[in-house]
Amino acid sequence: MKIGFISLGCSKNLVDTEMMIGLFKKHGFEIVNNPKVAEIILINTCGFINSAKEEAINTILEMSEYKKQNCKYIIATGCLVKRYKEELKKEIPEVDLWIGCDDYDEFWEDIKKLLSNNDSKKDFLDYQNRNITTGSKTAYLKIAEGCSNNCTYCAIPMIRGAYISRPKEDIIKEAKELAKNGFEELIVIAQDTTKYGIDLYGKPMLANLLEEISKIQGVRWIRFLYAYPETITDDLIKLVKENPKICKYFDIPIQHISNSVLKRMNRKSDGKSIKNVIKTIRDSIPDVIIRSTVMVGFPGETNEDFEELKEFVKEAKFDKLGAFKYSKEDGTPASKIKNQVHPQTKKRRFREIMELQQEISKNNLKDKIGKTYEVLVEATSLDGKYYIARSYMDVPDMDGVIFVLKDKANLKNVGEFAMCKITNVKEYDLIGKFI
Repeated sequence: MKIGFISLGCSKNLVDTEMMIGLFKKHGFEIVNNPKVAEIILINTCGFINSAKEEAINTILEMSEYKKQNCKYIIATGCLVKRYKEELKKEIPEVDLWIGCDDYDEFWEDIKKLLSNNDSKKDFLDYQNRNITTGSKTAYLKIAEGCSNNCTYCAIPMIRGAYISRPKEDIIKEAKELAKNGFEELIVIAQDTTKYGIDLYGKPMLANLLEEISKIQGVRWIRFLYAYPETITDDLIKLVKENPKICKYFDIPIQHISNSVLKRMNRKSDGKSIKNVIKTIRDSIPDVIIRSTVMVGFPGETNEDFEELKEFVKEAKFDKLGAFKYSKEDGTPASKIKNQVHPQTKKRRFREIMELQQEISKNNLKDKIGKTYEVLVEATSLDGKYYIARSYMDVPDMDGVIFVLKDKANLKNVGEFAMCKITNVKEYDLIGKFI
């Protein structure tokens, strides 16, 4: 049978989807990209915030329309299903099978029942059997599941459970297999990468893990995302500084800088410690890139709290910054806090932060003009005039890119690494030429 996949939400969810694709391929299913020809359509959903829930439901309804054509089965999996399975079953009867992320141990058994497959052999989603969907050179490497931080606004612990690190040996085995198959950029992910190993080994082990991955032949770039400020260790900073394979890039989701807001969020860092860790990283690592995320409109956020956040954004001059409007999530402690911020106030604060960061970003990028970087050529532009490339400064699908004008005397292949000199800037992107 022909099966098509849609993966919504974060990169951690994408890894799950890639394991699902690998499992179906292993059992002889044909993977297709066109829903018009698919006999089965599987949507792996996100249920993190309201906008993600709306996107997931709209996607399920849109794909259900194909049951009037060639499609025989619609399957919905993932975080949204875990949170709202019973309600969804009643509301969208067109879906033939609902599998929440807490039921993945029985994933293949549920699929066999749906398809009336009498094969008695059990099978499971397997990190070692993934169908990578992120190009020929880049792959995500998920090192843990769940989260135990219990931030008051976040539903992840309810959806994915407590933080569980994968054994280091299992991760290294997967990384070696990826490198053997030509993947030169590995992006290490978890809900909180810097807590890696605390549950298994009694102490943070991210630095040790990254060092082991860097020894694997064929691995060229290593990134790690979602480093919480309170567990960024001196060992980790030293490793990023000294190890040439590890991109000099920190993604530090701080959410706020006001102590009163951080306390209500149940964040483990205060404003002073956040400022200290950012200063330590910048003092230690020349040309380091720091990305962060902040949340506006958290319940009880006053004008003074917001002005403090704005001033900090001005001072910190983050290389990359994402902002989110607080989303009131069912079952979270923050949803019960009084003094919810008015939606229009959230929108205004969000706009102010992003306009401020846009100017900061443009100035930061101007500093790159004249500098030379190693880049990975990932694609060509739709009009065919430019190569689209990334350097150590850019995480795929999150950050900007480098546009390089095609030159007949200097043609490149997609998936090739090259040296590039920066010649100009756009708002969030760079323009360069190969040298």
